[in-house]
Amino acid sequence: MPPTPPPADAAFDPARPYALHPQVALRPESFGALAYHFGTRRLSFLKSRTLLAVVESLADQPSGLAACRAAGVTSEEQGAYEQALATLVGSGMICERVA
Repeated sequence: MPPTPPPADAAFDPARPYALHPQVALRPESFGALAYHFGTRRLSFLKSRTLLAVVESLADQPSGLAACRAAGVTSEEQGAYEQALATLVGSGMICERVA
């Protein structure tokens, strides 16, 4: 049975571990990347190279916050990145990792 998409109001908790959904493929582009979910057939745009770096590092970091820091996101930028990651959680592009 395929995973159930998260609710549209799914929250992103920066203290929790996340990863790219197993059915999502990323295609880097000059503006950031395209993310395609093969299960839902949704296409999302990652509108910066830094956001792409965050998403790519999620599986290797202990938390969403650590992934942001590893990609060079500053404290001042953190809120905007958390909002973008919450959107990706809501669309099923990234999901919480089971530790």
